[in-house]
Amino acid sequence: VLHPNNPMAPTVHANYRYFERGTGEIEGSWWFGGGADLTPSYLFEEDAIHFHKVHKEACDRHSIADYRHFKEWCDSYFHIPHRNEGRGVGGIFFDDMHGSTKLECFDFVEDCANQFLAAYLPILERRKDLPYTSNQKAWQQMRRGRYVEFNLVYDRGTKFGLTTNGRIESILMSLPLTARWEYCHEVEVGTEEERLLKVLQEPVNWLGV
Repeated sequence: VLHPNNPMAPTVHANYRYFERGTGEIEGSWWFGGGADLTPSYLFEEDAIHFHKVHKEACDRHSIADYRHFKEWCDSYFHIPHRNEGRGVGGIFFDDMHGSTKLECFDFVEDCANQFLAAYLPILERRKDLPYTSNQKAWQQMRRGRYVEFNLVYDRGTKFGLTTNGRIESILMSLPLTARWEYCHEVEVGTEEERLLKVLQEPVNWLGV
């Protein structure tokens, strides 16, 4: 997880994993999971399109992957019910992947992991030095409050770690350094903040597929 200082640069998360029970030789005793998603404070549509395009291309290279399904899964998983918002503009998410062979699954996961820099660095380069105001910084901090809410209340990995006496420092390391909450905060009509919220409340098919 990367939480940039500049509010024009989006937070990004990527996580790929392999689970195995016992020796992993019994049907259903091993599986892969993971994904990557983008969480902007200010919406640049070209950034969302680029991020999704890179991950779709990775999915298209592997018969076991389905970008459209993984995209919808991502939108569903990173939804914040008590806010009726998505955490961000999505990406891909999958779990319980167990194809015909472990190597087939690993090749896909490795490909996705190798696309992380191509998916994110061009976005970061475009946004990291853009000027911003104190109000825009405050909005970024409020969006990071939403990030905290999702991770502590809904994220399965976080909940699993906290309930199994995991290493707390490692479990919470994905949280932003600072966040903000304001009582009954409302965005102004016609602002960039409202434009972002509309997208978060109704997931977008960024690639039209």
